[in-house]
This record gives sequence, structure tokens and C-alpha cells, in this order.
Amino acid sequence: MTPTFDARHPAVGATVSARGWGWRHAGRRGWAVSDVDLEIAAGERVLLLGASGAGKSTLMHALAGVLGGDDEGERCGSLLVDGIEPEAGRGTTGLVLQDPDSQVVLARVGDDVAFGCENLGIPRDETWRRVGEALDAVGLDLPLDHPTSKLSGGQKQRLALAGVLAMRPRMLLLDEPTANLDPEGVTEVRDAVARVLDRSGTTLVVIEHRVEVWRRLVDRVVILGADGGVIADGVPDAVLENEGVRLSAAGVWVPGHPPAQPVRRAPASLSAAHLLRTESLAIARPGGTVLRSGLELELRRGEALAITGPNGAGKSTLGLTLAGLLPPADGAVVAAEELAAGAGPHPIRWKSRQLLTRIGTVFQDPEHQFLAGTVREELAVGPRALKLEASVISNRVDELLQRLRLDRLANANPFTLSGGEKRRLSVATVLATRPDVLVLDEPTFGQDSRTWQELLALLAELLDEGSAAIAVTHDAAFVDALATSEYRLDGAKVTP
Repeated sequence: MTPTFDARHPAVGATVSARGWGWRHAGRRGWAVSDVDLEIAAGERVLLLGASGAGKSTLMHALAGVLGGDDEGERCGSLLVDGIEPEAGRGTTGLVLQDPDSQVVLARVGDDVAFGCENLGIPRDETWRRVGEALDAVGLDLPLDHPTSKLSGGQKQRLALAGVLAMRPRMLLLDEPTANLDPEGVTEVRDAVARVLDRSGTTLVVIEHRVEVWRRLVDRVVILGADGGVIADGVPDAVLENEGVRLSAAGVWVPGHPPAQPVRRAPASLSAAHLLRTESLAIARPGGTVLRSGLELELRRGEALAITGPNGAGKSTLGLTLAGLLPPADGAVVAAEELAAGAGPHPIRWKSRQLLTRIGTVFQDPEHQFLAGTVREELAVGPRALKLEASVISNRVDELLQRLRLDRLANANPFTLSGGEKRRLSVATVLATRPDVLVLDEPTFGQDSRTWQELLALLAELLDEGSAAIAVTHDAAFVDALATSEYRLDGAKVTP
């Protein structure tokens, strides 16, 4: 079933006009985005690109009218949607954020999709008709009373998109809408958006680091410069061909300009014995039914195990179980004495401080692990818990800030970072304690090609030095570049 629209009242796309517009977060010296001059006509489809931290998400929040008031930051220039301030255009724009968790409002799937329509005062019968159409459009085939708390990250992303589509906005704003989706889900979501645009004439602005996903759907590419302003604007093929080298150097994922893959060495000193293994492992979400059983895995020093598969298959649950953060539903996760070092063979029984140097976990949602008020302080939390010397902590923090391009943000509040910057910070907080095993859930989410390359180079160094990694990922390039083995969770079966 495809979405239908009332031909008697066709949607008309919204317009955008920016003149010297910029925004600076409260407490920051530098501008998140500045000197933006941009005109978008009604019904245009725009792909917004730029290096991580160039201000793409900030601009999207501004267009949606949710950037905040004067107490949250400072703005300059003008930004208008349909000739008025975005905050005054209630219902004109629909925004899907990088983090789907931040858009889940209600406990049941149907209620959550209906939430926006109800706020707009749309009649009940029409609201629920739209709910069904929107869920069909994004391929989320679940009962209306299905608990939102039991959705995977990718399913929550589809839910967020369905809620926005149901409101029938005149401008659709998508911030990395397919980042946590499996390949089939990426195609479904993009095609759902295409159908909506074809039938409604809605204006589209989409942020996506991987250009190829949206390249044929959009009719214009706009590139924000890392130092402000628009550095390229035009027809997709022309912009990507003429500016390909420069854009690639700036971190844009340009087809035909892949980032360099890390070079792995094969250290002869690494142990052939496993660090971590499973015994007839069964996994389940907290309070839920068993998702998978009979899982047999092994992880050795220097290895990177990629856990892949469709959304909802249990990848994150498996990662958290291997990390000692969720109890096995049956069977066991067993650490070798080399890793356990007297803490006992079962990670689920280790205390948090025992986990710090043994198994470090990067959650799917970066914000779930932020504790401090600045980026620098965040990186110091783990080392301080280990009671390391101040000089050692300072050196580790400075190195990570520089390697992951976070040094200019050292004094920023972690919650004000872009999605890609939050992801790098969440990885860095784990690296700061130098655990033997890293469990990474979507480690490359939101990264431009340059930071992707640097993150993989750092992980490769750690593997070469004797660490091991488990990565839950949909990023095929990550798997090709770094994984030594792949464990795929496929809907009905597990294939080692």
C-alpha cells in the first residue's frame, strides 16, 4: 500500500531564504554554522553535504524551528521559511533527527505515529488513516499496540519517519535518516520518501554522508564549508564531478573517491588463544523473549568481529550480552583467564571498574554514556575511575582529542555536538581506559569520509597492539576494511 493524498488539497512545497545566517551555541567561542546564503524553491529536493561538524544538523534544526531561544545560543543574519520565522510556521516542516530515540514519545507504535497529527488538530479518523499509510510507506509492519521500547534502533528510525510523514509537512527535513538501517531498510525508506515527494510536491532537504543513496532522488546538492558559508551548490552530477577532489578532501563521501583503508600488520606476538567465547549462548532483551539461541563465537587478540544482519535481528542485544551488560538468556559468555585476570570467567558478574580495562562498550546512542559537562572532562571520567596519575590522564585525553578531531571542542558540552562528533566522543571515552576488548555499536554512524578513515586507522592500531573488537554495524565499508570475521544474524537463522 502506498500513501495517498487528497487531490482536492494538494501539498505545496515550502520555500527557504537565508541571508548571512549563522548560529553559535551558548558558551561556545566558534560558530556552529555561519555566513549561509541559500534560496530553496518550493518542491526542490536538496541534498545537504559537508564535513562532520560543518553545521548541517544545526541548519536543519533552525529550518524546523527547534533550535532554541536566545538563552541557548546566538544567531546572526536571517532565515525564513515561506517568508516567516521557522518557529512561527507550526506544521510546515517535519524533521527526522539523527537520533531516533529522541523522537520516540509514546509507549505504543500507533500512538507515537499519531502524536504529531493530534497536535495539529487533525480529525481522529483522518489521523488513523494516515498512521496506517505512513507505517506501510516505511515498511514497519508491526501491530499498532506494539511497544516502542522493544524496537531496535533501525525500527525507531522508521517510526520517526512515519510520524513525520503522517503530518504531511510542506517541507521534509531528514538528518541521516538511513544511518542505522540495514540495506533493505535504506532502500525502503528512500523509496517511501520518493513516493511522498512525487505525490505531494513537498520540499526536501536531506543530510546524508553517503551520497549515492539519495543522488538520483535529489535535483540539487548544497555543500556547507567547515569554516562557514556555502562552498558548492548545483546539479548533483556537476557538483560531484567538478568538486569531487575538494569535497572528498573535506570529508564528503563522493562516489569514486573512497577513503583510504587502514593497513593492518600481522604481529607474531599475539596469542592464538581466545579472549572471549560463548557456550550455547541464548540472548534476549530485558524482560523479553529469547531472540537467538545456540550462538557459538570466539574472539582472539588482534581480531575484529563484525556482527551484521537486518534491523531487529538482535545485533545490539548480542553485543551487550558479549560485553557483560546483559545476562545470557541461556548458555554463557566466558572470558579467558588472560582477560579475566582473577575477576572470574563470566563478564556479567564483573563490577563496573573491572569492566573498564577489560571490555569497553560504545552504545548505539552516544548520549547514553555522557556524564560530564565538557568533552575534555568526559574523556577523563574513565581514567580517573582507574585512579591514574594526572599526567597520564592529561596525555591520553590530549591524544584522543587530536586523533579524533575533537580538540577544538574540548570545552564544549557533549550534548551540543553534532551526531558524528558525539559518536567519535563516545568511542574516545572507551579508548581512554584502553580495554582489551572493544564492543562497538554502529561505531561509524554519522562520520564523514575523513573522520571515518581516521577512526578506522586508530582502531587498526589498537588491534595491531593486541586489542580485540566486536562491532555491530550496517557499514559494509567498515566490514571490508577492518573485520577479520563476520557473524551475520539473518531473520530466521544464524550463519557463522
